[in-house]
Amino acid sequence: MQTKKLNDGVEIPVYGFGTFQIPADGSTYKAVREALDLGIRHIDTAVAYFNEQEVGQAIRESGIPREEIFVTSKLWLQDYGYEPAKKGIETSLRKLGLDYMDLYLIHQPYGDVPGAWKAMEDAKKEGKIRSIGVSNMTVKIWNNFIPQFDTMPSVNQIEFNPYCQRKEMRKIMADAGVALEAWGPLGQGNKDMLADPVIVKIAEAHGKDVGQIILRFEHQEGAIIFPKSTNPKRIKSNMEIFDFELSEEEMNAIRALDTGKGCFDHDAPGVAEFLISNFDVHVNA
Repeated sequence: MQTKKLNDGVEIPVYGFGTFQIPADGSTYKAVREALDLGIRHIDTAVAYFNEQEVGQAIRESGIPREEIFVTSKLWLQDYGYEPAKKGIETSLRKLGLDYMDLYLIHQPYGDVPGAWKAMEDAKKEGKIRSIGVSNMTVKIWNNFIPQFDTMPSVNQIEFNPYCQRKEMRKIMADAGVALEAWGPLGQGNKDMLADPVIVKIAEAHGKDVGQIILRFEHQEGAIIFPKSTNPKRIKSNMEIFDFELSEEEMNAIRALDTGKGCFDHDAPGVAEFLISNFDVHVNA
């Protein structure tokens, strides 16, 4: 599997497996084991996904050496600030059953983000985290928080797909040497995007399905991608994007599909209050 070197020297697989909205009823364990068995070596989870325990169990029981698997998790809002973040990091490590995480992210950038970031920097120095980054940062949020950090994030995990291309944010990140991680790489089932005639035509020309064209586009744009599925056939087919290449003409045709909007506006008023009131990660912690 191809890797990309982050700005701190850590190598990250450019293709991974996401676990958002996969329930912790055995489904996450089964899906992660399937992904690992198929050769995926990058698993993305978060405390707010409530499935870290099954992710960790699948990794530990896979028989694959720990150093060969890249594991990402994320800190949630209730644990922002220096001391809460230190506890949050320890909780994630305990739930995963791992000695360290390869990447740890600020999940939603609201509240005492600088305090949480300092705790993550210290955890990195202590070897508990190999690389640290942020998620869901818009241009406005980036310009507010990043100047307060002592170190530059290694990644910003943001919504990115043909209909939501985040061009201004990506330019800022590229100039800062910060890698793009794409959540919602398939538009979270956006029916319009999955039936878009431009993408369908390109898929037909390559003998690929629409999902594979979308993922290939994102890969060629330099994004680190980790589509999720609980269907073994779909997990396998999503991986089949490295045996063809989109032409510049095809890339430009997909670039032209950008709507300038995503499915979630992180700059909207009341977002932080909504998120913290609807997701309590301390339940059953």
